[in-house]
Amino acid sequence: MKSMIIGLFLLLAWRSGMAAQTPFYQGKSIKHVVGSPAGSNYDMYGRLTAAYLGKYISGNPEVVVQNMVGAGSMVAANYIYRVAAPDGLTMGSILPGLYFDQLVGRSEVQFDYAKFSWIGSTDRSNNLVIVRADSPYKSIRDVREASQAPKCAATGTGSVAYQIPRLLEETIGAKFNIVTGYPGGPDMDLAVERGETQCRAFTHSAFFSRREPYLSWREKGFVRVLIQTGLKRDPRLPNVPTLYEIMDELKASESSQRLAKLVLASGDLGRPIVAPPGVPAERIKILRQAFMKAINDPQLLAQAEKQNVEIEPTSGEELEALAKEVMAQPGEVVERMKKLFGK
Repeated sequence: MKSMIIGLFLLLAWRSGMAAQTPFYQGKSIKHVVGSPAGSNYDMYGRLTAAYLGKYISGNPEVVVQNMVGAGSMVAANYIYRVAAPDGLTMGSILPGLYFDQLVGRSEVQFDYAKFSWIGSTDRSNNLVIVRADSPYKSIRDVREASQAPKCAATGTGSVAYQIPRLLEETIGAKFNIVTGYPGGPDMDLAVERGETQCRAFTHSAFFSRREPYLSWREKGFVRVLIQTGLKRDPRLPNVPTLYEIMDELKASESSQRLAKLVLASGDLGRPIVAPPGVPAERIKILRQAFMKAINDPQLLAQAEKQNVEIEPTSGEELEALAKEVMAQPGEVVERMKKLFGK
């Protein structure tokens, strides 16, 4: 009897040891939710990352991309934060500027931005505003002085397409008629081509990609760039002023300068990949390390080069610190944000 008990104990111990040696992700799949439509720039980055991430996770799980479109990735962000299990099997690509919506107190926000589990970002990018070349707006100064504001396409309030025009209105007195509700980038591009809208704000990396319609837009001179948001001019846009240059020219207030810095922090957040809050620390560590290895994989970089997709990664640790910083704003700045982006 005693020997049977000892044998049973040894068997259980052996099975426990074998289970401990089995990687958590073995035999499992990871769902990567992309809050933008298939074919959009964010979707391209999400799929590029998903194709290589499992290679660097013990157990080699399959990473499956699911598009979840709505309200400038608000739907995806709410799903990841409130619905997805915090088990390390769900992650997602969201628009970086969703912190605006939380700061101004929008009712549809169901997340605490700083409490997402931050995995990493594929790219950092400044933004620009384009306008149809056949429009009467030849420069950002024309937009400031226009009797009729140009129509700008946007998805929702959490998108750069909405936030940059509103920031320009507040800091330099430009005038825009922002039309929200477009599902994603391709729909906004089509709206510009059809003449439903005349302008759009988005990233440098998207505009300078070898993708359509941007390749044709540049080659045919279909659009012109009115303004860019970097600290200095992009070498590819030597004749386009930065927002900071225009603010200096107009002697914008210190408060406006601080507001611009807060809004443009979304460029440093880049194209963030997040997981739900409460994922075990060891699994977040696994995902973060796998992300940084994947984004530096020679094959991924070669594919990115072929697609003209710019890669400038940011670690999950850096994103976590920046997210906490942008959410820790003094009351004065929050009130200015509410004035700018509130209903």
